[in-house]
Amino acid sequence: MNKLKSFGRGLGLLLVVAIGVAVWVLLSWWQALILAAVFALWMLLARAGRRTASVTRVGVSTLPQRLGSSSVVIIGIAGVVAVLVALLSMAQGYQDILRGTGSNDTAIVMRGGSASETTSVLSRALINTIEEAPGIARDSQGQPLASPELVVSGVLPLAGATSDDDIGNVLLRGVGAEAWEVRSNVHIIKGRRFKTGMRELDAGQGAARHFGLAPGQTIKFGRQTWKIVGIFAGGNAMDSELWGDGQTLASAYRRGGTRQSVTVRLTSPAAFAAFKANLVSQPNMNVAVKTTLAYYSQQSKTITNILRVVGIVVGSIMAIGALFGALNCMFATVAARAREIATLRAIGFRGMPVVIAVMLETMLLALIGGVLGGVIAWLIFNGYTASTLSGGGMGQLNFQFHVTPQLFWNGLKWALAIGFIGGLFPAVRAARLPVSTALRES
Repeated sequence: MNKLKSFGRGLGLLLVVAIGVAVWVLLSWWQALILAAVFALWMLLARAGRRTASVTRVGVSTLPQRLGSSSVVIIGIAGVVAVLVALLSMAQGYQDILRGTGSNDTAIVMRGGSASETTSVLSRALINTIEEAPGIARDSQGQPLASPELVVSGVLPLAGATSDDDIGNVLLRGVGAEAWEVRSNVHIIKGRRFKTGMRELDAGQGAARHFGLAPGQTIKFGRQTWKIVGIFAGGNAMDSELWGDGQTLASAYRRGGTRQSVTVRLTSPAAFAAFKANLVSQPNMNVAVKTTLAYYSQQSKTITNILRVVGIVVGSIMAIGALFGALNCMFATVAARAREIATLRAIGFRGMPVVIAVMLETMLLALIGGVLGGVIAWLIFNGYTASTLSGGGMGQLNFQFHVTPQLFWNGLKWALAIGFIGGLFPAVRAARLPVSTALRES
């Protein structure tokens, strides 16, 4: 019967811990701050809280004497947080670069059912109808700000390539002069814009860096030679592309008058609903209409989710190792302080202050490790440039890792959760150990 009760208590404790950790990982930083403030007030004002503070001070004061075991906990948790934040910053950077490409006052029109521009085809008749739809902004000459665009994939040697295998994919976007007004955030930073009717290209700054391109340089796609005449920057996914004259590119790739998408600038974000309704309501129009923000967010979704799942899985595996390390160190610490803890209990300290004190000690070590891991991830990976292999219809996309405050906070939550669990079970053992038995332990 006693064994059954003990098993029931253990199972109940595990359930409480699981629920507590689940709630903890959902907390925002300000909710955690309120929780910490309430706990601090309890330690300051309540009798049990003051006793807990006294026991905690004694334990923390002995940390320098246990530098070896404390370092194991700190380094283990720092490694978990650094890897987790680094992997999640990759997903964040990829998502940010694509979301930054779109906006709610621009829209993209593709063939119905197309997952991306590369699988879409629009006839000249459809393009003409799209350009006349209501809600499109117009330039100073009264022309609609609509950019019919052709997207093809090419292969180029990477910067510093030493063999024929050092190659990467790049998207060539065929556009007209109106594309620069539709995407007003894209501007030339070196050289000039391509000329209509010429085999000239402007390279995004990311593509230029990735493939070692510069104005005046010539490159080949198949048997065709193109000249790089400028470098542009948009601070988004466009930076990974090459832009050229749409008609010239269509002739080179035998695409005729068809295009793959039309990107338009709307008079306002509120105009999107009427613009979309006008196009999808026409019986001869089989098109998909989205804001560019929605389109590029959708393009980032799959790869972002994969990267986040990988980060959480790898972080979880490392967290298990760090947890066992913390448990081992804290059990050893409790065993070494058994007489001290028994003495405290013998003079009137109850089990709760002892439990909370041991847990606070472990969570302090976890907090130090979490901060250290987050800082390491920020110093090494924030701003680090990487590229995808394909990008799922986006070509080889260049992006930067982005360590955000939210990722830093998520890393700290993981660290404190590890510290909480790592200190709980040794603390419970210390509180339940009979005083007579503890006084005999060395």
